[in-house]
Amino acid sequence: MYIKRGKVSELNEYYSVAEAITVLLHPHAEVVIHDLKTGKIAAIFNNFSKRKIGDDSLIEDLPDYTNLPDVFPVYTKINWDGIKLKSTTATLRDKNKVPIGLLCINLDVSKWEEFRHLLDKWSNVVDTENKPEVLFKDDWREKINLYVSDYLKREGLTLKALSKENKRDLIQALYREGGFKAKNAAAYLADVLDLSRATVYNYLSK
Repeated sequence: MYIKRGKVSELNEYYSVAEAITVLLHPHAEVVIHDLKTGKIAAIFNNFSKRKIGDDSLIEDLPDYTNLPDVFPVYTKINWDGIKLKSTTATLRDKNKVPIGLLCINLDVSKWEEFRHLLDKWSNVVDTENKPEVLFKDDWREKINLYVSDYLKREGLTLKALSKENKRDLIQALYREGGFKAKNAAAYLADVLDLSRATVYNYLSK
């Protein structure tokens, strides 16, 4: 799970924490402990960055480590193999609250990105121009659905968030677009908007 730990130091008490993180997130996370006193890597757990204990930490020299934050904001890195890593760092302190090391968590997010791209492909709305005309030419329900969806996007609303005024405006706008030409359109829209047919007709009369 991890490369051999470095020599015994004040940082040793943090090794079990680093190992627990890698056990939970294995094989996607690498945890590196840097020794601020030596400027060297003290321990590496689930090493996939090809670094070794004793390598230079390559941490920018700071005049005063006491101002280091307890936790650094999340940042991104690129691994040697081109894989994108999402990382964060915690400052390790001794009993006197003096910074003695850094615990860096590098999370390989490549699998999640692949999954996200796959979901994007699946969830993308298909261009209406590619719809088979024989199937959708007379599908008035589909046309009502598209109009309602467009309305919600324009207004930044959801169906559950529609007020009575929103529903009235939507119904009247849809009527002007010819959305009620189908015999059962009013009943269908009433069901979509959670209204009675009488309410739909009442809105139309106004």
